[in-house]
Amino acid sequence: MSTIKFGTDGWRAIVGKDFNEENVAIVSNAIGKYVFDNYGIYKTIIIGYDPRNKAREFSMQCAEILKSKGFKVLYSDKVIPTPVLAFNAKYLDACAVMFTASHNPPEYLGIKFIPDYAGPATSEITDEIVSNFGVEYPSCVKGKLVVTDFSNNYFKHVERIIDFGKIKELGTHIIFDGLYAASIGYFDKLLSKKGIEYDSIHMYHDPNFGGGMPEPKPQYLQELIDFIKSHKNYVGFANDGDSDRFGVINENGAYVTPNEIIAILLMHLKKNKNYTGCLVKTVGASLMLDIVAQKLGIDVIETPVGFKHVGEAMRKYHPIIAGEESGGLSIQGHIPEKDGILANLLVLEAMAYSGKSLVQMQKDLNNFVGCTFINTRVDKKLEKVEDVKPVLEKFSSIDEIIGLKISKKDFKDGVKLYLEDGTSWILVRPSGTEPLLRIYIESDTNDKIEGIKSFISE
Repeated sequence: MSTIKFGTDGWRAIVGKDFNEENVAIVSNAIGKYVFDNYGIYKTIIIGYDPRNKAREFSMQCAEILKSKGFKVLYSDKVIPTPVLAFNAKYLDACAVMFTASHNPPEYLGIKFIPDYAGPATSEITDEIVSNFGVEYPSCVKGKLVVTDFSNNYFKHVERIIDFGKIKELGTHIIFDGLYAASIGYFDKLLSKKGIEYDSIHMYHDPNFGGGMPEPKPQYLQELIDFIKSHKNYVGFANDGDSDRFGVINENGAYVTPNEIIAILLMHLKKNKNYTGCLVKTVGASLMLDIVAQKLGIDVIETPVGFKHVGEAMRKYHPIIAGEESGGLSIQGHIPEKDGILANLLVLEAMAYSGKSLVQMQKDLNNFVGCTFINTRVDKKLEKVEDVKPVLEKFSSIDEIIGLKISKKDFKDGVKLYLEDGTSWILVRPSGTEPLLRIYIESDTNDKIEGIKSFISE
């Protein structure tokens, strides 16, 4: 049991090692006890799985365990994206268990518990689940297992949010990289249902994700990028393994950062769809978002890194949009869980409303902000976990970097130092699972970025 550790988004481990039948039984039983204690035996539990190796087998093991405890279990009839299962948790007033390791390497699998509010479980919830490891509870009624198609509930909801008629008028060609992932049969099906033409690659489920990584970043989207560069007027889309993250490639074959996407969508939702409210972003997201929000007269709520914090803020503040720098976002009227399928559709909608290319929308964004922001991240390995605290204390005491004074310090998640130029900052935060510091850097010039990186390495 000591090998089971819940991180920021559930428990993940290597299949055949720590992710085995014994540990899956322990976690499944503990989740069942949590639901029993907090909702009662008549709370429906829905279960889904991504395309990973053994995901279907282990998810069915979980379903049988929860059924044996007396729960009504609705089990997905096919591979399902995390946001689709999460939406159904809210729609069906159920708790959900998703078998996924998201963007982790193919040898990993994981279990994610999603309460009926349809967002990531908070630390208080996962702590209670962990405290249930090895604890039995009575089986007082006969359970039931029903194989269920969850897709139509989600499709109908998304069709109410997205203006597909407008997207159909879009002059830009669309190419979808299925990336062998869970969004196959969902993102493409929504386009097909509405008569929207698109090209596609990698459109089958593969537990090994084509020998690459199920992560929609440029290094894993090279075929998509090459296609766009060799064809005229195409924009490309992809999702990670369980489709909660998005990846967007513009007409020049360049990756569009999540920070840019969140900013473009914030402007689109306010201007074209009359959304009102605030912006929720993480402490690691770009200062560009703060500038856009300020110019639009929108308040900003900043959270620690991790969508469980973003989702919690969404439930409290009901923002126009909420997002994080690693490629997750959701919007008002949807669920407090990141949804890469919805994000990609929103980009198409924003382009259609503007009548502009994505490249031009990026240029307009930079002109609106007044500068171009550059982001990078450096991982600093330490010898032992105990070294983390003194290094954080060292950064906390810094008053100047590359000749610029520190104008503000923030401690909501590690140490964040804002420099006096108004465009540069550095965030130092522990990984939480290993002796490692993740150091985020942003500025408006490469020279400043390199200077800050040199300062860190000293």
